[in-house]
Order: sequence, then structure tokens, then C-alpha cells
Amino acid sequence: MSTTITRLCARDIRFRTSQGGHGSDAVHKDPDYSCAYVVLETDTTGLAGQGIAFTLGRGNELVCAGVTALSHLVVGKTLESIVADMRGFCRELTNDSQLRWVGPDKGVIHMSAAAIINAVWDLYGRREGKPVWKLLADMPPRQLVDCVDFRYISDALPEDDAVALLEEHASTKTQREQELVRVGLPSYTTSAGWLGYSDDDVRQRCEQYMARGWTWFKMKVGFDDEQNVRRARLIRETIGDEGVIMIDANQAWEVDETIAHIRLLAKYNLLWIEEPTACDDVLGHARIARAIAPIGVACGEAISNRVLFKQFMQAGAMQFCQIDSCRLAGVNENLAVMLMAAKFGIPVCPHAGGIGLGNYVQHLSAINYIAIAPSLDKVVIEYSDHLNEHFVEPLQFEGARYRLPTGAGYSIKMKPKSLDEHEYATPC
Repeated sequence: MSTTITRLCARDIRFRTSQGGHGSDAVHKDPDYSCAYVVLETDTTGLAGQGIAFTLGRGNELVCAGVTALSHLVVGKTLESIVADMRGFCRELTNDSQLRWVGPDKGVIHMSAAAIINAVWDLYGRREGKPVWKLLADMPPRQLVDCVDFRYISDALPEDDAVALLEEHASTKTQREQELVRVGLPSYTTSAGWLGYSDDDVRQRCEQYMARGWTWFKMKVGFDDEQNVRRARLIRETIGDEGVIMIDANQAWEVDETIAHIRLLAKYNLLWIEEPTACDDVLGHARIARAIAPIGVACGEAISNRVLFKQFMQAGAMQFCQIDSCRLAGVNENLAVMLMAAKFGIPVCPHAGGIGLGNYVQHLSAINYIAIAPSLDKVVIEYSDHLNEHFVEPLQFEGARYRLPTGAGYSIKMKPKSLDEHEYATPC
């Protein structure tokens, strides 16, 4: 019996995280973690799909409006027809002949498409009784590749090469799946290093996270060199020589500024500088990467589509690929980027510093390791524990490792009380 999507609802959900400095960095000084929360209702009793697109507060209403503008491409379709041609469905959603003019493949309209596409995957997983990572892991290589739109990236990754890459690792998928179920996925934490925290807060939080098993820490950096150096020294002294430090400028610096700042901080043994400059500046990132090696450049959370990821990889402008589950057009476009990263030998370290992003990327990292890139060398997932309590299936950790979710769907369903209490606009 088929399942028809009968209604789409977008809710404007906002949390006042700006109170207390949570999430603060050099550019986003007062973020209120928010999301456009999408529900796909169906004609099957008790079956619905949830999806989100993450924002920092103001503008969340624009994404909700974008979701509503795309609803005519979803409501009335059967889940079976969508699943039978995932590539075609995603292309239709991101290529509406009128709406694409306010993109294409970027900005509000692309994030709106992401929320819907992710909700479809949640619905699909719930209908099949599987978490999304398991749903993907059980797909044969050809079916997984059929989810990907290769337009504009086939020069870097031909479709047949993607199939061959997956087939190469297919026979050992079961062992890696069992490994992840047993030990989980490694993570680092950003929750000790927000720019708005005092030095005492940073030290105490580092000690607290170390006690829970974390050894990889990311600190936010800004325009104040004295503060940057003081913080880096503080964290290095607190976590010791064996700990790992990454820094994140959140696009605050110019290219030459980045190189100068890194020269001051390099003695603290940094793994990467994240988002040093404008997120679309491929050649600027490439120049930075050459100048600061062996410190790597990490970026991707604000890269809007697979085409830009292709160019960053081709130019040697990223050494760590940070996919974002909501910035790109959902699961399908993230699969495209992870396949390209495997082709270029770049570790995928997803961005998860926002509401619900960790819930999503645990699934993406799992399928990346199980089916696409079977190595955990320098692979680590961001962890931020803000707002975890609002989800029906909260993140589970043991020894600073993500434990794979077992519930059906995409782990993004929020508690009804949390939704009602944090609704910004009139409910749908």
C-alpha cells in the first residue's frame, strides 16, 4: 500500500542561546540557535517525516517561507514515487524553473530544499523501520549512486567512478558497520571554546570535557591577537601535549591576515584553521593552505553546493572537508560531496555546531565510513551538547564517541513540548 504526503508544515523554532555566550564567534556574536522545522504528514496513520534547516535566529522565517514555496513539489506525491527516483526528486526540488532564480543551489531556497529532502529521508527510514544510516548502508552501490545528482561534478567524479569506488569497499561493509555499532564514531568538542566565554570558563570546560573522555578541542579565534594567543596557550596547558587543538575564525580574516595570525599561533601545534576567510574564496583558501602547511585548512559548513566543494578539492584549498547537513540539499548532495572527498583523499569531518546538526551528521559519518571512505584517520565529528535535551532521540556518547542511533528515521524529531515552548511565530 502506498504512502501519500498529504500536508507540509513549517514551524519557526528559536532558542535564546545568545544569553550566556553559547555559540559565539568572531562574526556571529549573538546567535540564537533556531531551525525551520518541517513536518511531512501522510495518509498512513502515525507516519510522518521531520526535517530541519538550521539558522541563527533572524531570517529563520525566510527559510520557513522558502519551505512553503516549495511545498507544491512535495504534497500529493507518494513516498514510493520519490524513493524510486531520488535523484530526479532532488533535482526537481532544487531546479524549479522560477524558484531557482533566487538560488540556484545556494542560500535560503537551497536550505529550504534541504529541510524537505531531509524530512523525506526521515519519513523513508520510519516507513522502513530503520535509522537513515542503516537504510543507506543496506543499499547496493548502484542504488546509492542513483541518489546523487552528478550535474556539474562529473568532470571531477564520473558516475561510473563513484560506482566503482563503492563496489571496491562493498564486501567489507558489514565489518565496519559492526565496528561502529560496537565503538561509535570519534568526536571533538567546540563547547569549551566559544569566543564569548571567559578564560576561567574555557579552562573549566576543558577540564570537564577531558573528564568525560574528550582529547580534541576547537577554540574560536578573532581579531585580538593577544586573546587568541592567551586562549591557545591556556588550552594547550590544560589539555597537555597529547591533546589536539583546532581553531576556527568563522570567515573573519582576509587571506594575508590569516597567514599572519597563524604564524603567531602555530607554536601551539594546531591541526587546522577552520573557515579562515570568505567561504566562497577558493583561490584564497588555496593560497592559505600552501602558506601554513602542515597546518591544514578546514571548511565546508558555509559552502553552499557540491560545485564549490569540487573546486575547493581540485584547487587543494581544503585538507579537511566539513559537510553541513542543512546547508547542502540534504542527504543526497552530502553523498555527492563525500564521494568526491573519497576520490580526492580528503577526510570528512562534519560540522555539527548547531541545533540538530549532530543528530544528522552521525548518520552521514556512519555511511561515509561504512560504504564510501573506510578510514578513520584524521576523521572526527564536531560535538556540541547545547539543546540535546529537546530531541526525542538525543545524541548518545561513550568515551567521546558518538554511539550510532538505533531508532527509525533521521534522529531529528523534537519533543512536542519543546516545539510549543520555542515557537516564534503562529503555529502552522
